[in-house]
Amino acid sequence: MKQLIITALFLLNASFATAGEELKVGVKGMVCAFCAQGIEKKFKAQPEVEKIEVSLENKFVKLNFKDGKRLSKEKITEILKDAGYEANFDEKSTEGTKEASEKKK
Repeated sequence: MKQLIITALFLLNASFATAGEELKVGVKGMVCAFCAQGIEKKFKAQPEVEKIEVSLENKFVKLNFKDGKRLSKEKITEILKDAGYEANFDEKSTEGTKEASEKKK
């Protein structure tokens, strides 16, 4: 019985395993849907990236990395530069939303 309970607890904990790290990066020069698709394609090709969200409206990329994996800021900058864009790691550039920018007006 103890073994059954331990096994059940192990399986339950395994199903709630935390996802990898998340990073938001501002993208300068992204102006159209084609730009966003190109950036998404570049990052999806990276083995460290689990999931990517590109926000054309807010000019940022949100990267979710696989457990134990990560891209360096230098690598992210290189990927974006090779695609024709500039990375911005300033927190202010990635925390705004359309609503927040409208409130400032």
